[in-house]
Amino acid sequence: MAITSLTELDDDVVRSMAIGAVFSDFGGQINSIDFHRTSDLLVTASADDSVRLYDIVNAKLLKTTYHKKHGADRICFTHHPSAVVCSSKYNLDSTGESLRYLSMYDNRCLRYFKGHKERIVSLCMSPINDSFMSGSLDHSVRIWDLRVNACQGILRLRGRPAVAYDQQGLVFAVAMEGGAVKLFDSRSYDKGPFDTFLVGGDNAEVCDIKFSNDGKSMLLTTTNNNVYVLDAYAGEKRCGFSLEPSQNTTIEATFTPDGQYVVAGSGDGSMHAWNINMRSEVARWSSHIGVPSCLKWAPRRVMLVAASSVLTFWIPNHGKITGESNANDADVATKLEVLPH
Repeated sequence: MAITSLTELDDDVVRSMAIGAVFSDFGGQINSIDFHRTSDLLVTASADDSVRLYDIVNAKLLKTTYHKKHGADRICFTHHPSAVVCSSKYNLDSTGESLRYLSMYDNRCLRYFKGHKERIVSLCMSPINDSFMSGSLDHSVRIWDLRVNACQGILRLRGRPAVAYDQQGLVFAVAMEGGAVKLFDSRSYDKGPFDTFLVGGDNAEVCDIKFSNDGKSMLLTTTNNNVYVLDAYAGEKRCGFSLEPSQNTTIEATFTPDGQYVVAGSGDGSMHAWNINMRSEVARWSSHIGVPSCLKWAPRRVMLVAASSVLTFWIPNHGKITGESNANDADVATKLEVLPH
């Protein structure tokens, strides 16, 4: 699988994206995925209680660990390429061990974090230090430090929370029901939000929020499969896109690293890409895997990962860009073989 470093993206390159590798041996839905910020690594957490680590340049599975006691739900990398934070699916009432700091290198739990009483639905790591945040269906956001067991701060709120740090780690956002987005200074969050935005006209809960790399935009995905791009400074809605509903499955949307495009899955099994500045759709593909509940663009590569109960790596089909090939996405997918593990 030829994978290239990130250069300037344009409509043709985005349009040419096609499946380059498939991993189909998961024993259930993939719950979440995350890229490491500086290493070419991907981690997945799935309903078969596995956590899997991949080399994305060589499309190779490096390690699989199983977590039958706690399960594997939301997951994110720490700064170390072989250490992750993973949320639990089971035994939250009895153990309270809602989060675990795991070493993939030697399959050890380095620390438990107790506090949440319900499932965690949003998890993110600070880009600058050992802080991380979790949002739970218990209507709270908790702030943690990898070095300390105890919770460092709690925010109580309405409904399902979604959390994200900006790329400088100076600000974090908390989205909640009614389309409200609150911005906090990560160094003095105890003083309350310094700004609040309202996404008018949509009262659905926000299931995912992301900042663009340049910090200028925020991306909100709602439980009724609407995707909004907001100005991160003024809170104004730059554009919005409606996708097909997906029963019992939330979708995910992602910025490209340059912040110029948004890619999202849809309830009809398709994937869409939009040019934010032109507010126009530039590509539509079949995902070939049903509804892609997980979707992320690699931080430093021209590469996209989409997952349902199957994991797919998407890369540019250079024949499409140069016009040498008229193969459509289905042709590309049928020629792929499942990579050996």
